[in-house]
Amino acid sequence: MQHKLIAFIGGGNMAQAIVFGLLKKGYPAQQIIVCDPNQDRRDIFAAQGVQVSDDNLAAATRAEAVLLAVKPQVIGAVCAPLSAVNFADKLLISIAAAVPVARLQALLPGARHIVRVMPNTPAFVSAGMAGLFAEPNLPQPLKAFAQELLNAVGKSCWVEKESDMHLITAASGSSPAYFFLFMEAMQNALTEMGLTETDARLLVQQSAFGAAKMAAENPALSFARLRQNVTSKGGTTAAALAVFTQHDLEQTVQQAIQACVQRSQEMEKLF
Repeated sequence: MQHKLIAFIGGGNMAQAIVFGLLKKGYPAQQIIVCDPNQDRRDIFAAQGVQVSDDNLAAATRAEAVLLAVKPQVIGAVCAPLSAVNFADKLLISIAAAVPVARLQALLPGARHIVRVMPNTPAFVSAGMAGLFAEPNLPQPLKAFAQELLNAVGKSCWVEKESDMHLITAASGSSPAYFFLFMEAMQNALTEMGLTETDARLLVQQSAFGAAKMAAENPALSFARLRQNVTSKGGTTAAALAVFTQHDLEQTVQQAIQACVQRSQEMEKLF
């Protein structure tokens, strides 16, 4: 991976996850600048040897790659002073949810090399899943650099259509919360039946971890086959699954994902 000088505009949790992931992979701390108005946030990065600043314009001017790690609600205000930067040869990476490339180009007219990214919170434990989109004319070396950047905290994939970023949001950006909700419901059910909260959590989280690990290590097996391998006809697992089927779990999941996509599409028009 090339060691470009990267300026992170915003030092929130996701920026921290990416920066710390890069450092773990051996990326030079002196090749990273993190800009944030909050001194406490800057101190977190400075303690790792990373350059810090409260001057977005100066950092972006120096950098070879600029990563926008700010909320979509403030993207206009953050980008306004950055419009003075010559972005012609810089890589611009945005993890601002629901902000399309056309909007970024309007905010930063000189930006030619733009990558949109939708990461997720498991990046904090180097197990993230990110979706990326770029226009077809993005040079391959820049495309590779962007992907390697995200791979420092997990895995990533590219989508060919920008509209598919809405699906990425539903599939990975928001989905950790779906799994946490299911795990929470299981834990609550077990504690109501008499298990301690600690034991219930351990049973649920380790089983979820093991199921995900089995899926990851057996890519040739469909999720359906993995489920069937656990399910004996007339057994305990079949009894539980029958309740999920009775209450239309699959349809509920489909409706939830559709709601997530729809909200992402609505948000795109707001910013």
